[in-house]
Amino acid sequence: MGMTITEKILAKHADQDTTSPGQLLTCKVDIALGSDPTAPLAIEQFQKAGGKKVYNKDKVVMVPDHFAPNKDIISAEKCKILREFSKEQNLTHYYEVGEMGVQHVILPEKGIVLPGDLAIGADSHTCTYGALGAFSTGIGSTDLAAVMLQGELWFKVPASIKLIYNGQLPKWVTGKDLILHTIGLIGVDGARYKAMEFHGEAIAHLDMDSRFTMANMAVEAGAKNGIFHVDEKTTAYIKSRAKRPYEVFESDPDAIYSEVIEIDVSELEPQVAFPHLPSNVRGISQVGDVGIDQVVIGSCTNGRISDFREAAKVLKGQRRNPRIRLLIIPGSPEVWRQANDEGLFDIFMDAGAAISTPTCGPCLGGHMGVLASGERAVATTNRNFVGRMGHPESEVYLANPAIAAASAVLGKIGGPEELRQV
Repeated sequence: MGMTITEKILAKHADQDTTSPGQLLTCKVDIALGSDPTAPLAIEQFQKAGGKKVYNKDKVVMVPDHFAPNKDIISAEKCKILREFSKEQNLTHYYEVGEMGVQHVILPEKGIVLPGDLAIGADSHTCTYGALGAFSTGIGSTDLAAVMLQGELWFKVPASIKLIYNGQLPKWVTGKDLILHTIGLIGVDGARYKAMEFHGEAIAHLDMDSRFTMANMAVEAGAKNGIFHVDEKTTAYIKSRAKRPYEVFESDPDAIYSEVIEIDVSELEPQVAFPHLPSNVRGISQVGDVGIDQVVIGSCTNGRISDFREAAKVLKGQRRNPRIRLLIIPGSPEVWRQANDEGLFDIFMDAGAAISTPTCGPCLGGHMGVLASGERAVATTNRNFVGRMGHPESEVYLANPAIAAASAVLGKIGGPEELRQV
């Protein structure tokens, strides 16, 4: 019986020839990731367990990105814990403010995660690295402590859903729209503890940035992981980044899937997720008249260079509505520099935007864009739960960067085509 790409990676890291869904495996971990909200507890548990040295200083990664640059004393203390632990352990991969970016943007950029890897992190959006053909998933802080100690962790092998996207993407439709549409179809628990394996003509045409977006939001459908097969685009992306050998895994033709879902994207329009679930999705033509107060373009979901290029296409020669706060937050220093060098910041500044150093800040209601009672935001982030970006009586609408940019100009949720009618 054939195996899926997810099953093959887990079997390899458990030193087994085969595996199947439901089996419990103890697997060696290639990359273990921590950040400022969750790693301090992991470090505490590591020390309580008698830990003196992490299992591998090259494989434990620490990134202070959620509340950094420090927003208050509590966040400063948490980031200090990461800083001091990383220094004590002589970690190869610790990234301080100035070099720091949103963790799920900088790890692929720096070639830290590669195809065939098993990567875990105490952050639910660690599933982002599935875009590289890696098995990656979020875990709890105590599990991270165990990995830092031993370099391994147990997993239950997930069944896989095969998602096939047929047709050519219409203008302004991106990977963000594919994953929002998919979550709308299957629900926030439609892939619960399963692997979402992405296939099809439309997927083959997606750039890497859109693939990262889709893998990132697999968890919003309840998935254990999202994963793509390695193709020439993946290889080109990692060619200059990989500093170590890696192994490519492919699903067998006779692999068993719990479900196969085919989606025709040829008529798909940009999607907007209404409060308070990522599955509460409508096409842009069905949104209606929804006034907004803030727009955020950034995050681990859509904080990469192609996202800002799309936003700049919409914002060039435009000005944000005077009632709107428009926040531009590149996901890493590399993205920041590239956007600056390409003149995108001039377009954003002319449009009346505020440009930030890389941070997760507003996505989780931490800082740099917290919402007040009754306020509405359009965000290129990944979650729109009650109180996600601030006050529990605020609202978050999820959309791609072009929709977010157009909405900032219109003062309400709308698309680039609507700007032509104004």
